[in-house]
Amino acid sequence: MGLLDGRVALITGGGRGIGRATALMLAREGADIVLTDLDGAVETTPYPLATRDDLEQTAQEIRGLGRRVVARHADVRRQDELDAAVVAGIAELGGIDVVFANAGVWGVRPFWEISETEWAELQDITLAGVWRTAKAVAPHMIERGSGSIVITASINGLEPSAGSAHYVAAKHGVVGLMRNIALELAPHGIRCNAVCPGTIDTDITNSQVVRDLIAGGAGGTRAHVETVSAHMAALKGRNLLSPNAIAGAVLWLASDLASEVTGLAIPVDGGHMLLPGFNPLPAA
Repeated sequence: MGLLDGRVALITGGGRGIGRATALMLAREGADIVLTDLDGAVETTPYPLATRDDLEQTAQEIRGLGRRVVARHADVRRQDELDAAVVAGIAELGGIDVVFANAGVWGVRPFWEISETEWAELQDITLAGVWRTAKAVAPHMIERGSGSIVITASINGLEPSAGSAHYVAAKHGVVGLMRNIALELAPHGIRCNAVCPGTIDTDITNSQVVRDLIAGGAGGTRAHVETVSAHMAALKGRNLLSPNAIAGAVLWLASDLASEVTGLAIPVDGGHMLLPGFNPLPAA
């Protein structure tokens, strides 16, 4: 018996990373999956995004687990594409019980150097994309009188991070949006929560541009990322955390084990939020 036997989960940003890990974990627990991701680049995002092949690989792995899957390319900046994914999921799989609004992008630049386009594009994907995803599925869940929505926020939805004002603003907005969704859908028996990942071992953190940013110049390596990540956790021996750590939290929030939990932003960060922190910009 799986925790999600007989249920259907919609996952955005499911081509790789946290989205893929979560799709596979939910499938192992009995869920059929509606899987979406963007097929192509975003102009202002400094690292490569998921591809059509990434999405198909995730879909194939889900099928290999004996679960049904509907895989569609959908841009969370387009309400019609998200609506179409929901309609397809309902038509082919019978309904949607769980939503994991995971799609988002990250950026780094001093706030006074962020262009209008960079700001708008990141907000449109990372914040407004969550709103559009929830909006696409809410009428269906309201009609059924049940459902669980889980949103990917970030520890940067709970604290600042120098050089990422647009991302921090978007993720703080995601936490506020989650709470309002939880409040508005509670009378319909629908729960909404957020997971707040720390530093996760994904294609983003392993991209050369991120390695160089962390190293402070060209030639950054995984060792540079691991050195910084080791200072981000309170728990012994933690470094870059596995995407499965986030997937496990999503599974719990999606399942009946969390049937009385709604409106929470839960850090999954190796204890990072316990730390007193340090001054990222020390001045004499």
